[in-house]
Amino acid sequence: MAHWLFKSEPDAWSWDQQKKAGAKGTEWTGVRNYQARNFMRAMKIGDTGFFYHSNEGKAVVGIVAVIKTAHRDSTADADTWECVDIRAVEDVPNPVSLDTIKADKRLADMVLVKNSRLSVQPVTDAEWKTVRALGGVKG
Repeated sequence: MAHWLFKSEPDAWSWDQQKKAGAKGTEWTGVRNYQARNFMRAMKIGDTGFFYHSNEGKAVVGIVAVIKTAHRDSTADADTWECVDIRAVEDVPNPVSLDTIKADKRLADMVLVKNSRLSVQPVTDAEWKTVRALGGVKG
């Protein structure tokens, strides 16, 4: 199982909205970057990810799971753009800020630190465990 990070501006799509979508989840639409799209093409059902509030908040606030593999983005005008469907799994009890992530030497190579503009990005197993621990996520 792989891990990912999904970034969203909370005024466009928030963690609360993702949770309200329930078990049916939502399409992760609007990604118009080839690298981020290719990451979504690599995702498998059951992969997990961090839900990250960008711009306002700048913190990991939740955990999601991929529930549908890459398919045409329903908001796109061209077949070029694809998305996955995700559902909320659990809150991160203590949101992990970008400042906290940048200050932790164990996370120095995290894509979020190196390329913070990328809206969908991979997370290593070690980074996954570290951020979960920082956020107070059990298990």
